[in-house]
Amino acid sequence: MSVEVNAESQKEFTDVDINNGVSLGEDDEEEEIQVPHNNNQTENDMFPITPTDDIHRHISNSNLQEIMTDNGDYFIEIIISEPQKVGDGISSYLAYKVTTKTNIPKYQRNEFSTLRRFSDFLGIHDLLAGKYTRLGKIIPPAPSKNIIGSTKVKMSPQQTEPGSAVNLEWVETRRAALQRYVNRTAQHPLLRVDLDFINFLESDQELPRAVNTSTISGAGVMRFFNKVGETVNKMTYKMDENDPWFDEKITEVENLDANLQKLHSALKSLVTTRKELSALTGLVAKSAAMLSTCEEHTGLSRALSNLADVEEKIEILRSEQANSDFFILSEFVKDYLGLFGAIKCVFHERVKAFQNWQFAQLQLSKRRENRGRFELSNRTDKMEQAHQEVSEWQIKVQRCQQQFDDISAEIKKEMERFELNRVREFKANIVKYIEDQMAHQQQIITYWEAFVPSARDIN
Repeated sequence: MSVEVNAESQKEFTDVDINNGVSLGEDDEEEEIQVPHNNNQTENDMFPITPTDDIHRHISNSNLQEIMTDNGDYFIEIIISEPQKVGDGISSYLAYKVTTKTNIPKYQRNEFSTLRRFSDFLGIHDLLAGKYTRLGKIIPPAPSKNIIGSTKVKMSPQQTEPGSAVNLEWVETRRAALQRYVNRTAQHPLLRVDLDFINFLESDQELPRAVNTSTISGAGVMRFFNKVGETVNKMTYKMDENDPWFDEKITEVENLDANLQKLHSALKSLVTTRKELSALTGLVAKSAAMLSTCEEHTGLSRALSNLADVEEKIEILRSEQANSDFFILSEFVKDYLGLFGAIKCVFHERVKAFQNWQFAQLQLSKRRENRGRFELSNRTDKMEQAHQEVSEWQIKVQRCQQQFDDISAEIKKEMERFELNRVREFKANIVKYIEDQMAHQQQIITYWEAFVPSARDIN
């Protein structure tokens, strides 16, 4: 496997002490490799601990094997309900009741509930992503912020009854998105027993405020620039892949993502059109009702009145169909677009692990060259230091190679689990959508069949 490292891609390897803490004088003959400085990366980022060590840090050894093998014996179901406004004015926020039912031994009870605000969901996602993305785990993305919808809720009047839901379509959309997010996270055999995730579900105490969840903040601006930097790095760094599985899988993910983008766009248009059809059907019902009151012919007036009733019922059905289009299919596809984004992130983490490995090999080669020059020039005062540096970089090379091998193997396991879940969930949602649409169409047929006698009675 070969690699090209240019000035831009070297930004991934900053803050690495290439001299291992030893200051070099001007008369030293050692050749240094200059690496651009970046305050965001440390040597732990360059040479992280192995995935097994990180997992053991958060999960007890006795439960590790049980956690890593999802045999289906355990279940967890989370319901998000009762969105309620807390406070008033611009400082107010929505809180949601999070109810959990589970038989997983790591949890203290089988059923419990707590209140969580939207920033808490973003905070737990950031915690999980920070722990496990570099290990190759696919972390389900949290719902995105909506500053317009949030502002409307903040400026709306305070609810008269505690616990009463805010009657906004946007609030229901967010509630459903949060419920899908936490349940998708809870289905992961490792994430659902993470101590932070358990605390998020079980604890009755208010969680520490997440510092990176503000829509407009300094941290948000820094995240934007970091994403831009990563995008540049992806474009400028080339990696010759020697594992055909990853080449095929990356191509498959890109193709699926592109086609799901088109499907999601078409579904959004379908939802809009269905809502417009519902509104127009309502206008037909009103017009028919008004016409029936003006019609002098008794039979025709009765038929127009019945027609208005049918159109009103169909208006409701069209609205329900639009909700079915939105919640069953459109939002489901949107979730998977986010999941494909998470998959791309873990693939990028693998590239970064490979970069670290190659950089460590490059440093090791330089240390060996320097040791050879010291031996040829009989610089006995530098020999001990040179041998120590070679030994240290050999260890770092082995660690980086192990990190790369571990994340490669973990990604393959995660993708296998993801594919099984994807096929099952798509099948379940499509079947549910078809059954829902057929039920609505059957109801429409029933309404029209009931209208036929009144139309025939017109003389």
